[in-house]
Amino acid sequence: MDYKNAGVDIEAGYRSVELMKKYVAGTMRPEVLTNLGGFSGAFSLASFRDMEKPTLVSGTDGVGTKLKLAFLMDKHDTVGIDCVAMCVNDIACAGGEPLFFLDYIACGKNYPEKIAAIVSGVAEGCRQSNAALIGGETAEMPGFYPPQEYDLAGFAVGIVDEKDIITGANIAPNDVLIGLASSGVHSNGFSLVRKVFSMDTQTLHTHQDELGTTLGEALLTPTKIYVNALRKVKEAGVVIKGCSHITGGGFYENIPRMLPQERHAKIKKDSYEIPAIFQMLAAQGNIEEHMMYNTYNMGIGMVLAVDEADTDKVLEAVKAAGETAYIIGEITNQEKGVTLC
Repeated sequence: MDYKNAGVDIEAGYRSVELMKKYVAGTMRPEVLTNLGGFSGAFSLASFRDMEKPTLVSGTDGVGTKLKLAFLMDKHDTVGIDCVAMCVNDIACAGGEPLFFLDYIACGKNYPEKIAAIVSGVAEGCRQSNAALIGGETAEMPGFYPPQEYDLAGFAVGIVDEKDIITGANIAPNDVLIGLASSGVHSNGFSLVRKVFSMDTQTLHTHQDELGTTLGEALLTPTKIYVNALRKVKEAGVVIKGCSHITGGGFYENIPRMLPQERHAKIKKDSYEIPAIFQMLAAQGNIEEHMMYNTYNMGIGMVLAVDEADTDKVLEAVKAAGETAYIIGEITNQEKGVTLC
């Protein structure tokens, strides 16, 4: 008896590392001091010594049951983007610049090419957010996960000068709410998605005219990464007063998280076009409107609160970053919360 006979293939692990090295190399920043394969990753903070009070910010998350679609579609090169996005978007919400990322993959069986495909997505997410992929772990766990399945999670660290942390404390009445368009369902609410749509290969591979693609491809569309868009807004000289990443819990849970007491967000539902995937989901699942807005991003992946005078600057900066933004509402002087009208 040996480890391979017990279900853990050490040689496959070595091959996975070799295959992923080319993807990891493309994420490197000059501050990285270690190479892939060591016991830890080292990152120098020397280049940030000019900050008055450099402050580390962090985020950790996973992809959730969206992975079930990756298994069914046998497509594994985009879920890594989701994993990175869920972490670095939270860091960006605090005004931080992502510095580095680590991933964790647990699988029933190590198929090196599949692991490399997953990591290629992680690396792409890191490139989009300018974060270095400085380490990770692939754990082969036979008997715990089915051979064809895996879980994926990650952890990111960023930095911000303490004076630039976005807290929401200065949000005032008449501030404008600007929504940044999402790419679709992103990486939340998939337990409900999988109840509404038939999770079989024929359904997932069928082209849907209203979506312009197959249902499976639409659902697997990776989460938008908003790091560059927020960086452009900051470079435009705009102070972002509040920022909300619209993840699980949708509008009703996430928007109030950025608000101070006695500040209320008023959102105009007709201020942008809701993507077809949400309309299809609501119709086929007979999901009432409040539940949709309480579960999904509904086409808005991030919400910014800014001074009314800065509205045009924000719209121009977001456009320059290649993203789409909408004026979706305003702040009022009422009890903390959100109203959709």
